[in-house]
Amino acid sequence: MGAPSVSYSITVRLEVPAGGRAVSGITHHVEHAGGVVTALDVNTAATDMLGIDVTIATRDTEHAEAIVGVIESIEGVRVHKVSDRTFLMHLGGKIEMKSKVPLRNREELSMAYTPGVARVSLAIARNKEDARRLTIKRNSVAVVTDGSAVLGLGNLGPEAAMPVMEGKAALFKRFAGIDAWPICLDTQDPDEIVRIVQCIAPGFGGINLEDISAPRCFEIEARLRELLDIPVFHDDQHGTAICVLAALTNALRVVRKDLGQVRIAMAGAGAAGSAILKLLMHAGARDVIVCDMHGAVHRGRADLDESLRWIAEHTNEDGYDGDLRGAVKGADVFVGVSAPGILTGDDIAAMASDAIVFALANPEPEVSPDAAREHAAVVATGRSDYPNQINNVLAFPGVFRGLLDAGATGVTPDMLVAAARALATVVTDAELGPNYIVPSVFHPDVTTAVAAAVRDAAGGHLHPVEEPLG
Repeated sequence: MGAPSVSYSITVRLEVPAGGRAVSGITHHVEHAGGVVTALDVNTAATDMLGIDVTIATRDTEHAEAIVGVIESIEGVRVHKVSDRTFLMHLGGKIEMKSKVPLRNREELSMAYTPGVARVSLAIARNKEDARRLTIKRNSVAVVTDGSAVLGLGNLGPEAAMPVMEGKAALFKRFAGIDAWPICLDTQDPDEIVRIVQCIAPGFGGINLEDISAPRCFEIEARLRELLDIPVFHDDQHGTAICVLAALTNALRVVRKDLGQVRIAMAGAGAAGSAILKLLMHAGARDVIVCDMHGAVHRGRADLDESLRWIAEHTNEDGYDGDLRGAVKGADVFVGVSAPGILTGDDIAAMASDAIVFALANPEPEVSPDAAREHAAVVATGRSDYPNQINNVLAFPGVFRGLLDAGATGVTPDMLVAAARALATVVTDAELGPNYIVPSVFHPDVTTAVAAAVRDAAGGHLHPVEEPLG
């Protein structure tokens, strides 16, 4: 049973008798039902009645409904309205477009639009690179999805993906000052997706692919990188990989082990798992076994597609052909991006001493974090209610800030490693510990450190970005 969460926070507007202990009684009943009262505001007062708004954190929708039922059963209490605070936040969408220039009179209108804008259009027609200086292109990212893998919820389609893409755009703006635009496509055909993105690319400085299912996401990203002269970044792959490498770098500092010497067992060979594996190996990992639902990936397996074949050829040198539990036994590190509840505390106890466990399946990890913490030296999850949350927000705003500032034409593994190492260094030696291996997403140095590292690593993958015409 999970703990109450702000994600399932409700506000109940009700009336209670003005006298007696009605208000404290509401709090008692809510807490007895497992909810947490986070705010209680009196909005109207009369001689015999009080109007009250009670804000309550609950576990899930069913729990919220049960708590409202408990409140309604209290003698003298009348419930007027129940509001889901998460849905209220999304009403009308979470982002908007604003003009950066004033349009107060005819003179300003003539420069921002016709006839003055024609001069700018003609300048760009003569030199397309001027679009980076004279339009929003230099600070714009398209967040593109087909709705085939929305969060961990599956193939929900483009409309259901829109709130997630809006949220992504809001995070780009909040943490990196980047204008990002949700592009939700009503097609899941790779050829159509590639062609659509190719056609809209002139208006953007980068493409962020999001929530596109594997293995199509590999093909789509690879083809777009070949076609476009702007960076293409699949955050579900590379953003996750950057955060895992940064967190593992610091976890290894805690236990005083070296990436090139540890044995790593991985669960999950999809988009995130493949990207994590490749980045860890690019950074120096050598001894890795990857498992999927059919067991260890090895050269002798008959069901290897192109992605699994690459994994088989570059990992598991001894040809281990058993299951995940056997792969984890004696391993120094476990990284899971797969399914809930596939390991137990006993499996973690069978790992090497000072083990590191990254159980990143969301919302339920591969192993109970509490059980893992009994045996492992460092535990990380994808959840916000445990220490060491591996959250892509730590990576993608800074990565794109650096790419856009550099005018980069592509993304390389060296840039990703540089981003991970910069993110790791935000945690100082004095702060580093088993429960603090990654900084808060609100740490002021996260975006600037990652952006600077990516900018420096961009090297030859640049378009020169000059100042506007003088």
